[in-house]
Amino acid sequence: MKYIFLISVLILELFGAVVKSPITSLDGNVATINIEKIDVGMSGFVVHKLADNHSSILKNIVVKSFDETTKTATLELSDFSGLRNNSLPTGNWHVEVGDIAILAFGYTRGFLIAPNEEIYHRVTKATQNLQWIHPDIFATILSFNGHPTPLKEDFEKFSDATSVGLLFFYLDKRLFTLDAKSFEILNISDADLLQDSTQLPFYTRVPKIDASWWGEGSDELEDYEPHYYELMFTYNKNNTKLREIIKSGDEKLHYLLENFETKE
Repeated sequence: MKYIFLISVLILELFGAVVKSPITSLDGNVATINIEKIDVGMSGFVVHKLADNHSSILKNIVVKSFDETTKTATLELSDFSGLRNNSLPTGNWHVEVGDIAILAFGYTRGFLIAPNEEIYHRVTKATQNLQWIHPDIFATILSFNGHPTPLKEDFEKFSDATSVGLLFFYLDKRLFTLDAKSFEILNISDADLLQDSTQLPFYTRVPKIDASWWGEGSDELEDYEPHYYELMFTYNKNNTKLREIIKSGDEKLHYLLENFETKE
């Protein structure tokens, strides 16, 4: 029970108020803001004021670094991917110094990848202050995409469709918390729950996820932990704690580190 309590405390800390701060400098696709504290990997967007009572979201942003001495966060800008509608016109506005960076938007909504129903319910019921989006919705999106093996792009589309800000993966008695947009790990916490069964590709009440004839993600997932470890490691290669977990874990995961060291 103590582990469930710790999970609840962790999530309460993560989904505080949305962070808003004006952009202080801009250089191409890199901007900065001054802020007391922020986590690397947190995502959001830039809002540009058009006129009184009118504004527009121009870019996605991700915190790439934070200098505790100067209280300066560096942001990477990219095309805004939410609320896309090809039938609507787009403006020629550009991000400017003074525009507002909004971070941690959607951190009140979470999505959990769990190996079975029991673990799913124990984690989600212990953190009722977070609005959980049910895995059946994600399974439906995967079926539409023909991906019984989830890819990062599937999580991105899911986040856009449901405004989910936080992703959670339960693996080997640990709960991994990721920003849904950047896919960067924000926290890893112990969660020692009994796992007596595993449902592939994750717990869902959808009986079958349709597959495409070919392409990445079209194969049926054969092993739960290795796929999600590889997915996280691909976008978090420099996360020291994740690397230590992989190094000290099942030998069948060691290829991740070996491939990374070979490329270095």
